[in-house]
Amino acid sequence: GELYQVWKKEMLLLDEDGNELYLPKQNQIPNDYFRKGETVRAVVVQVDNKNQNPKIILSRTSPLFLQRLFEQEVPEVHDGLIAIKNIARIPGERAKVAVESFDDRIDPVGACVGIKGARIHGIVRELRNENIDVINYTSNTNLFIQRALAPAKISSMNINEEEKKAEVYLQPDEVSLAIGKGGFNIKLASMLTGYQIDVYREMDGDDSDIYLDEFNDEIDQWVIDALKAIGLDTAKQVLNTPKEELLERTDLEEETIDDVIRILEAEFAND
Repeated sequence: GELYQVWKKEMLLLDEDGNELYLPKQNQIPNDYFRKGETVRAVVVQVDNKNQNPKIILSRTSPLFLQRLFEQEVPEVHDGLIAIKNIARIPGERAKVAVESFDDRIDPVGACVGIKGARIHGIVRELRNENIDVINYTSNTNLFIQRALAPAKISSMNINEEEKKAEVYLQPDEVSLAIGKGGFNIKLASMLTGYQIDVYREMDGDDSDIYLDEFNDEIDQWVIDALKAIGLDTAKQVLNTPKEELLERTDLEEETIDDVIRILEAEFAND
């Protein structure tokens, strides 16, 4: 629709038939900026029919909007040769899209990305440079989680089908790749696969190391959880991480981190 009016909490668009379409602020991508008279692309997510006066609500943050863009940009998706199995989005930041081909001759990821990224580039630009990972769908849960966590390489995995949980073990240098900037990679992988994914560093056979959970009588559990969220599960992993990095990645207070380091160092000083 064409942008007709901008208010603080929403925008009013008019389609070619003169219908009024509303795009609320929360349904806009954070970096969205439009001028009056511009054409705005969005998807209809709701129709409120109060007092016989339908109000059409649009969205640019919905996964459905991303699906419609793929249908427009990728002929194989439009024609039904490639199916979009699932989409996970953090609007304006990053998205993961699982695709499957019904024709063995068609590589679904290659078709969606296009030669030199030509097809995906138009979608990324429309979404204000939202990074899009396109991955091959598989019904094999273990393999699907591995693909969803790319570019990290997984060493091993324990899956609990009933509780929809996955414990993923990686080499220490792979943990930050699995978690991703701002935690987006692991969050999107969980959304895409439907599994709660917990990341653990492999212990490298160090028998003297101690899991952080064993310190919960001295360190508050929420502090332990904050450290585990950035892939630090053991005392030595925390002590081997520079204090500046701990401050930057956990958002914990300096005093709190000093207390943690003091408690952990005291444990090994007693050995």
